[in-house]
Amino acid sequence: MSWMDPEWLLARFGNAFFWVSMVIVFVECGLFFPILPGDSLLFAVGMFIRRGDVDLNIALACALLTAAAFLGNVVGYEIGRKIGPALYERDGRFLRKKYFDDTIEFFEHHGPKALVIGRFVPIVRTFVTVVAGVGRMDRAKFFTWSAVGAVLWACSLTLLGYALGGIKAVHDNLEIAILLIVAVSVLPMVWEWWRARRGGKTAVEELDEALD
Repeated sequence: MSWMDPEWLLARFGNAFFWVSMVIVFVECGLFFPILPGDSLLFAVGMFIRRGDVDLNIALACALLTAAAFLGNVVGYEIGRKIGPALYERDGRFLRKKYFDDTIEFFEHHGPKALVIGRFVPIVRTFVTVVAGVGRMDRAKFFTWSAVGAVLWACSLTLLGYALGGIKAVHDNLEIAILLIVAVSVLPMVWEWWRARRGGKTAVEELDEALD
C-alpha cells in the first residue's frame, strides 16, 4: 500500500505533502479508518522538515497537526453521540465490532485518561472518541482531555522526527526508522497481551493505578 509510505506521499504530492498529512491525521482520529500511518507519518513530517523536503516552521507544523488531531477527535465524538450504536452493529471491513469492544474495555479501565493514553495505541486512538460519544461523556471534559492527548501525541512524534532527522544514519534509513516507530507504537498491546497470558493484574490496571 503505497499511501502508507511517507516517502511515496512526499514524492506524489510534493509541496502539498504536509496538507495531505494533516488530512490523514484528521481522518485517523475521527473518521474510523484505523489502518493509516499516523505515528510514522508524524515522525516523517518532522524528519522531512529537518531535511528541508518540507518548507515549514517546525513549531507551526506541530500546532497544525495538533489542531488536526483534536478536530478529528471532536468529529468522532459527535458522530458517536449521534450514530455510534448503529456503527457498532455494522461490523464491516473497517468498522469491526472487535475494534469497538477492545476500545470500550480500554476506556473502562482508564476513564477520561484513555483519550490521552489511547493516542499512542493504534486502532484505539481511532475508536476511543466514538466510544466517548456513545457514552455521552461531558463535552468540556472530553475537549480538555482530547486537547492534552492531541498536543502530546502530535508534538512528541513530530519533534522526535525533527530531532533524529539530523542524524545521518536515520536520515539515510528512513524506512527502518519508521518501522521502529511502528514497532514501538504496538508495544502497549503486545505487553497487555503478554500480561493477560500470565494472569493476575494486567498492565492496563497497573498503568491506571500509576496514573491515579
